[in-house]
Amino acid sequence: MKNQSYRYNFTRAVPAQDIEDTLMLALLAVESLHGRARVRMDSRFQLDKKNRRCVINAGTRTGADLAKIFTGYVTREYGEKAVGIVRESAHTCSGHRGCSGAAAGAAV
Repeated sequence: MKNQSYRYNFTRAVPAQDIEDTLMLALLAVESLHGRARVRMDSRFQLDKKNRRCVINAGTRTGADLAKIFTGYVTREYGEKAVGIVRESAHTCSGHRGCSGAAAGAAV
């Protein structure tokens, strides 16, 4: 799988806590598909609550599924105008204090 990431930028209309809660819900869904151990090993994300930004590394199957589910949840809940999504081909988490594993609950 390509090493790519998705960057989500949310408008101020979306509460930062709601973004984190939605990400945790998406992680639970991915655990249902792949199991807790696989999600802990393969899922990487970074959530910046202050700036309402989330980066998900989609370079693994679990990461790609997390990005798909999170995208579905946030666009359905808040609308497509409330969230900007950018696909980036390089691993971008390293430039943002690094991605954290799913078990770490990477909220800043």
